[in-house]
Amino acid sequence: MRQIAILGATGSIGGSTLDVIAQHPDRFRASVLTAHRNVAALAELCARHQPQLAIIADPALEAELARRLAAAGVRCDVASGMDAIAAAAAGSLCDTVVAAIVGAAGLDSSLAAARAGKRLLLANKESIVMAGPLLLEALRVGGGELIPVDSEHNAIFQCLPGGRPDLAKSGVRRLLLTASGGPFRGRTRAQLSDVTPDQACKHPKWSMGRKISVDSATLMNKGLEVIEAHHLFSAPVEAIEVLVHPQSMVHSLVEYVDGSVLAQLGNPDMRTALAHALAWPERVSSGVAPLDLAAAEPLHFEPPDLATFRCLALAFQALREGGDAPAILNAANEVAVEAFLAGALPFLSIADVVESVLTELPAQAVVDIQTLGERDRAARTAARRVLRNAC
Repeated sequence: MRQIAILGATGSIGGSTLDVIAQHPDRFRASVLTAHRNVAALAELCARHQPQLAIIADPALEAELARRLAAAGVRCDVASGMDAIAAAAAGSLCDTVVAAIVGAAGLDSSLAAARAGKRLLLANKESIVMAGPLLLEALRVGGGELIPVDSEHNAIFQCLPGGRPDLAKSGVRRLLLTASGGPFRGRTRAQLSDVTPDQACKHPKWSMGRKISVDSATLMNKGLEVIEAHHLFSAPVEAIEVLVHPQSMVHSLVEYVDGSVLAQLGNPDMRTALAHALAWPERVSSGVAPLDLAAAEPLHFEPPDLATFRCLALAFQALREGGDAPAILNAANEVAVEAFLAGALPFLSIADVVESVLTELPAQAVVDIQTLGERDRAARTAARRVLRNAC
């Protein structure tokens, strides 16, 4: 039986993972559950799934979590802080880690799981965007395995022989990442000048947290996925393309040199990718309804509008620059999105902030996690300065 730590259990990925686990109590157990600050939701999940350890990231809330668990009659250890989450990811209570903490905050725990030789189900794309070479080296040293659970990368994983082979030797010509286009597909820049946070968070196909929903609306999420695909599959930037596919049924495609194109299809539900990653190389039921192609709407594909959705173009630019440019991109974007959600930055200015920070901080080599952390903080400081100057 696999013992699974779910880092970010109260989010959408965490909920989908727990749903799959609950369908297979003979195969999987949720042994560790963590949350950022949502004590009530974490306590409720603990009462339902009975983990051995519950961790709240905010130490000020540990006593409240312990009180709620005791009142509910839940017997499990309680801890708090990001260091405790990283320790649990590397610890003996789990052999599998679902890394679903949003943003740069999930990096340390993803690295800890990799170094400890765990099966790492990576939903925290920022970890590999920021520190791709360091994460892959940690996996190599630790002897663990990484299985992507972003629907696009999981689709590519399924369409490649052996999951993550040498692409050149496997006859792969291109990786084609599909994008829904978000809630604003087809709109012009003029039509996006007064977009509100609530409008940006209304994704047409997926139910996600607010930060990732905004990233989907700007297409930055797809840009981060391009960078992730580069690291996951050792694909050069010129071999990665994005196709807008609003039906979200084709999750990604792999084109081979003989003209064959393999695609992974399914209803837009993260439980499919999670069930695949949890059971790999076997297959188990995910609880997702079968795809009825005869009843489905026609499938449509189009190139992305890089002039309107500039964040995707900036992600390609950062990948071409190399080094820590993707980390700079990610940090600046997190600050800009936070400002947009707070009503302090127009939607279209998110890309302007990111571009300014990339210009101010030219790429440097990725040396170690300490240096990367310093550069991440420098990028956030620069982004906040850009915001202040813009107000």
